[in-house]
Amino acid sequence: MSEKPASSATSSAPSADPLANKSAAWSARFSEPVSDLVKRYTASVFFDKRLAPYDIQGSLAHAEMLRHVGLLSAADYQAICDGMAKILASIEAGTFEWQLDLEDVHLNIEKRLTELVGDAGKRLHTARSRNDQVATDIRLWLRAQIDTLVPLLAALQTALLDLAEQHAATVMPGFTHLQVAQPVTFGHHLLAYVEMFGRDAERLQDARKRINRLPLGAAALAGTSYAIDRERVARTLGFDGVCENSLDAVSDRDFAIEFCAAAALVMTHVSRLSEELILWMSPRVGFIDLADRFCTGSSIMPQKKNPDVPELARGKTGRVNGHLIGLLTLMKGQPLAYNKDNQEDKEPLFDTADTLIDTLRIFADMVPGIRVKPEAMRAAALQGFATATDLADYLVKKGLPFRDAHEIVAHAVRICEQKSCDLADLPLAELQKFSPLIGDDVFAVLTLEGSLASRNHIGGTAPEQVRAAIARWRKKLG
Repeated sequence: MSEKPASSATSSAPSADPLANKSAAWSARFSEPVSDLVKRYTASVFFDKRLAPYDIQGSLAHAEMLRHVGLLSAADYQAICDGMAKILASIEAGTFEWQLDLEDVHLNIEKRLTELVGDAGKRLHTARSRNDQVATDIRLWLRAQIDTLVPLLAALQTALLDLAEQHAATVMPGFTHLQVAQPVTFGHHLLAYVEMFGRDAERLQDARKRINRLPLGAAALAGTSYAIDRERVARTLGFDGVCENSLDAVSDRDFAIEFCAAAALVMTHVSRLSEELILWMSPRVGFIDLADRFCTGSSIMPQKKNPDVPELARGKTGRVNGHLIGLLTLMKGQPLAYNKDNQEDKEPLFDTADTLIDTLRIFADMVPGIRVKPEAMRAAALQGFATATDLADYLVKKGLPFRDAHEIVAHAVRICEQKSCDLADLPLAELQKFSPLIGDDVFAVLTLEGSLASRNHIGGTAPEQVRAAIARWRKKLG
């Protein structure tokens, strides 16, 4: 989508209408047509046509500005508005005829507009280039995607909050290195993902600020000699301001890369949650079950119930990560200003947004159907000496240095392993052999509930703190 050739006239003779006979906007410059193979190779219309509503939106704002500064008559402006309305209606109805020979969404719309309204359609391109036009279209489209994604993140967070509230006091083992570490509540565990998705929403909203700058008016690369009003177009389209360097305005794709980076982080968080859902659903763990509608069976093993949605989301994360790397690689060697390479930005960008939107929608629907198995979680928390740190903390509070307490408890754990019992199963007299500081109040800290209750500070896993965190998030999400 550049000012460079992708198709040309079938004759060297100049035409009164450079878009009249399957020709491009630069047809008079060339003496032979481009081959059909090159047309297919360079055309983008069959994927960039999704930009059509935004292309029309930008064109109407541009036309209104041209009318305001006296570069377009009132009659031509009205004709353009009427023609664009018909084009948009035909696109929405699925009756618009997209032509490969016209290469991209912009020339297809311009050609049809000229057919409908004549010379007024030809005047629309005054003081702009397809370079600043496509940069504007992508920003308008991407801004709308973010405005869709942020509420979807909030919906997933709300689903997680609802499940966390039901299980604010449900004990489960917390892990490090996939080894039992300390008791936590399932609600606390889910809130970790609420935090992740909250940061994701902040990143997208912050990226939107840099997306929301208007390139239109930069023309091909150097600006335009016409007395235009770029700020007026920016206000009409709801941009926060204009891109202030014409070279950068048409060649910048930082905003697309930044969006893909934010999207890759969202999918990374989805993938981490997916991995845990898959593990938790395994019969060897048995912490949860997913609703049947999010799973499939096996073609050969009738007993199987496979967590296909989390598995596929885990796989799609690699796809989105790949798009980010693709865009970074696309831009890394480009000189200023616009280059045809930039046509390759759209498919990965489109697929990233599509994948993210679909994934968030299905996860927000899946989370409420998670069936938790508290008994299995509790049984697992009783394995691996999850309250060992609590015993060390108990001794510290009795006056023992932490490193000494750590050593004493490690020795006690080794004895318990030999006896195949938990710390809480040892009689008081045997516990006191490890330290005379241990009294009969020790059993309160060796229970799972005692361990949870002791972490009663902001960010802690105590049920009281879990409920308080849920309340804070509900207020934040509105």
